[in-house]
Amino acid sequence: MARAIWKGVIRFGTIDVPVRLFSAVQDRDVHFRLLHGKDLVPVEQHMVNPETDEIVPRERIRKGFEVDPGVFVMLDDEELEELEPEPSREIEVMRFVKPELISHQWYERPYYLGPDGSEPSYLALARALEHRKLEGVARWTMRKRSYLGTLRARGNHLLLITIRPAEEVVLAESLDAPEGRKLDQREVRMARQLVSALEGEFEPESFTDEYRDKVMALIEAKASGEKIPVSQAKRKRGTERELTNVLKASIQSVRKEKAVA
Repeated sequence: MARAIWKGVIRFGTIDVPVRLFSAVQDRDVHFRLLHGKDLVPVEQHMVNPETDEIVPRERIRKGFEVDPGVFVMLDDEELEELEPEPSREIEVMRFVKPELISHQWYERPYYLGPDGSEPSYLALARALEHRKLEGVARWTMRKRSYLGTLRARGNHLLLITIRPAEEVVLAESLDAPEGRKLDQREVRMARQLVSALEGEFEPESFTDEYRDKVMALIEAKASGEKIPVSQAKRKRGTERELTNVLKASIQSVRKEKAVA
């Protein structure tokens, strides 16, 4: 069973819904230890003065923000601690909005919310959000940091997804519009056919991290004493072809794969 990493209370209007927060994702990256090449002892990292190569002890390190080249504003830990948000268990829902108003680049990290002793109010909120097709815009403080996020329902479960602050999000309107020649109707029609040919159900179990799988297979083989030659993948060279020919070949390839499956 998953273990809760935080507890809080969803609050909107005069309604309180006690919840427990669970991580909705897990780190599956391959993590290596850095070892000394001769005796395989784990090495340690130190902060070093680049001018003297002297190791700087932690107590002599200070934090500075560079405002101009070579000009720093120095900050003490005590000063930064005074700016930390007040501890709170409240998840304040400020408003409910349509999901399509929040584009994908805003979303950051998802969490599950489970009921914490008040299942009727939890289920009522989940079903109300599911019925109205709305997301709640919420803010809360967790582990000395303020968060902004969205509250959404997936069946009888609630999810809380952190979103990035506005200054971190690059809007599409700020990008230059794509340029190029105007497509003819045949190219547009074939592009639509290719999209239709690839249409299907989302099967997340079929999308894996191939590089991680290969690294773990190599680690397991070497751990058991096997020797596996590692060959470098050959890169395919691109060639300039007419767009209609490329689309036609792609459609034929997709249809062939579906026929075999």
